[in-house]
Amino acid sequence: MPSNNAKIAFGLAALIGLGGCASTTELDSLRAEVRQANETAQQANNTATSAAAKADAASKQAASASQTANEAKASAEEANSKIDRMFKKSMYK
Repeated sequence: MPSNNAKIAFGLAALIGLGGCASTTELDSLRAEVRQANETAQQANNTATSAAAKADAASKQAASASQTANEAKASAEEANSKIDRMFKKSMYK
């Protein structure tokens, strides 16, 4: 009987040992996946930061262009007003 119990104990020890090795391998694999996911997230964050900076620069450039357009519009309206006054003066003479 002791040899039968020894076989059972050895079998259980081997099964637990293999289970432990498999779970260690699985943990290593899981750690690698988590590391890869973190790297991918960091790359995405870097891309988003870069995109935000480019969007900010584009917004500033658009605001500058809008200001320039408004100044040009005001200048054109002023020139039209002067031309209208000159035309009216010439009609009265």
